[in-house]
Amino acid sequence: MSGAVISGASYILVHVPHIMMVAGTTQLLEKENPRSEYYKRAFSHIRKYEDAVAYAPNQAYIGNIYPDDLKNIKRPWYENLLSDAKRFGRYGEIMPEDEFFGLMAISDVFDLVILEKEFAERIREKLSKHPLINENDLKRLKAGQPREVIEKYIEEGAVELKSDGELVGCVRKAHDRDETLSSHVMIENISTKASAVLALKHLLKITGTAPEEIDYIIECSEEACGDMNQRGGGNFAKAIGEIAGCLNATGADMRGFCAGPTHALIAAAALVSCGIYKKVAVVAGGATAKLGMNGRDHVAKGMPLLEDVLGGFAILVSENDGINPVIRLDSIGKHTISAGASPQAVMQYVVYDPLDRIGLKATDVDKFAPELQNPEITEPAGAGDVPKANYKMIAAIGVKRGEIKREEMDSFIEKHGVPGFAPTQGHIPSGVPVIGHARDKILEGKMTRAMVIGKGSLFLARMTNLFDGISFIMEKNPGIKKDVDRIDLTSYVAEAFREFADYLEKRGKADAT
Repeated sequence: MSGAVISGASYILVHVPHIMMVAGTTQLLEKENPRSEYYKRAFSHIRKYEDAVAYAPNQAYIGNIYPDDLKNIKRPWYENLLSDAKRFGRYGEIMPEDEFFGLMAISDVFDLVILEKEFAERIREKLSKHPLINENDLKRLKAGQPREVIEKYIEEGAVELKSDGELVGCVRKAHDRDETLSSHVMIENISTKASAVLALKHLLKITGTAPEEIDYIIECSEEACGDMNQRGGGNFAKAIGEIAGCLNATGADMRGFCAGPTHALIAAAALVSCGIYKKVAVVAGGATAKLGMNGRDHVAKGMPLLEDVLGGFAILVSENDGINPVIRLDSIGKHTISAGASPQAVMQYVVYDPLDRIGLKATDVDKFAPELQNPEITEPAGAGDVPKANYKMIAAIGVKRGEIKREEMDSFIEKHGVPGFAPTQGHIPSGVPVIGHARDKILEGKMTRAMVIGKGSLFLARMTNLFDGISFIMEKNPGIKKDVDRIDLTSYVAEAFREFADYLEKRGKADAT
């Protein structure tokens, strides 16, 4: 059993239709093709902010509805928007793009995000009303520049920023010759940093934690920051903590493609359990490259561009308080180098091996949380319902092992699976979005345990053909058991010392007389 618990979780989305069109990989590639029909048509398929907020999977992500509630909402969800949707949720919010430009400027410490003068003042006013933006944040928001200055920067290669079709700023390159510090890379990295800052701020508020209480930050997105001599040198973690006010923290970045967050949470639990740190924040911002990733298929099928939001999350791992769900460090599942890349091998190593080790069956796990991509995004692109495919594999192995009857497979999937509801932001949907919901259900006594599964396509980097998978179980806290023998012995020794002291005092008085 672990000495670390999950004390809270936050989840944020940022609706960024303009950044999608200027920084999303699919859109950038299509823009280079003058014959691209997709790029011409894409602009008419952009969603309004209000529609992104009212989209049921997005409401599930920020905690306003439970993921299982999606089963009762008619699809397509983008045509059956929620009438009572809210910007702010139990775990975070869905921020509009204009405010996010302001947060990017606040998060920028090298004067790379330049806002137009009047727009900067409007956004300062809007952000001053945001419940998490404080005076120190607003001091970081510099006065804007005239439009002519911004246009000159754009001529020199800066990435333009537009809101409702109006030029409101730009992101400049950080070096004249270093491609690692180009304007394109800087808008990627500053977007990742700013969205992670927003998630961390929400986590601190949700958990009632002062920023100064955070000891360590692990950042686990899929981006890399550095320069031409160390392209992925880092450090997002400390950069995020600086803006969020975590002045007593240090930190580092951890990478593993989509499996990165699960690796990071296990590392955080280990650091807390062995007493090195008391409070570790695991954070990640969004990935601009994946915005509009499946846009060609969405537009071809007459759908809105659903991949128009950056995702972010933050999770607090703390010392065992006897209340919050524990991360069971004896339940770690790992896909070893020798395991092979077949789906069966991955699930055996990541799901069933750890269950066997701690004497549990698949049916003892209330919810499995693997890749939680929203199927409404992946199905039109031919990838199917990714979470359901994972549950089918878990169930099939369970049947082969004799733990589940063949006729019970569908009911097993229905009961133990979680519908996909997260944006296709790589590391964002990989198991982690369920943690906030599962924690609440466990604390309410409606759930005992959930398994978080991270899976990563390592071959994408062309360094190996290997796959990756890692998992852990979060479980109801059994409470802190007091060491009765130690307590009794301590009180006994203390009492003996008091009696001996009394004896010496009386002896001294007797000798004096």
